[in-house]
Amino acid sequence: MVTRTSLATYAARMAVDLYWLPLGAGGHFVRLNGRAYEAVIARLQRRRRCDLYHSALQVETSTGKFVIEQAPVHDWSGAERGVVAEGAVGARWAGRFRIFRYEIRLWPRGHIPDVAEAVNSPQRLSDDDYTARRVLEAAGRVPTPVWGRDELHTGEMWNSNSVIAWVIARSGIDAGAIKPPSGGRAPGWHAGLIVAARNGGRHT
Repeated sequence: MVTRTSLATYAARMAVDLYWLPLGAGGHFVRLNGRAYEAVIARLQRRRRCDLYHSALQVETSTGKFVIEQAPVHDWSGAERGVVAEGAVGARWAGRFRIFRYEIRLWPRGHIPDVAEAVNSPQRLSDDDYTARRVLEAAGRVPTPVWGRDELHTGEMWNSNSVIAWVIARSGIDAGAIKPPSGGRAPGWHAGLIVAARNGGRHT
């Protein structure tokens, strides 16, 4: 017999959560490069420096937990991480070498590396099972342009934030209303929204 308590417990498991992780969390080299990049961009744009963030999703559905993120290809066991697509880093020709490839993960029972360093997270985007399933479906259709380049002519480079913004927008969630933590930037986010809108995704 289904009781109100069991229905409430079932509903509580449905979630689409967004995590903001400081760029280079867990790795000093990436963090230092990110700070140098932001210092140059801020100077060119004549504004104050911002903290840089990259994003990831954790999705809970009636069938289990999934993590959606873009990350470097560490090895060839992508199936274990639920890899649904790969792309090149820096230049398309460089994608022939594993070190210059990224992967998009739809990781069953996965985890977000360095999640303990996430800021103002998680941000609950939905607690609806239908929406959660749409997020999972969108993750399997993400475009894979060259990372760090503007192949799709959005005015911004494509990166992990572009992937997450695209997935959110294509699933019907209002991604345009989502902002990184106060005082921070999420480079690439706008590129994901623009490309999603071109393909009929929601973008405001």
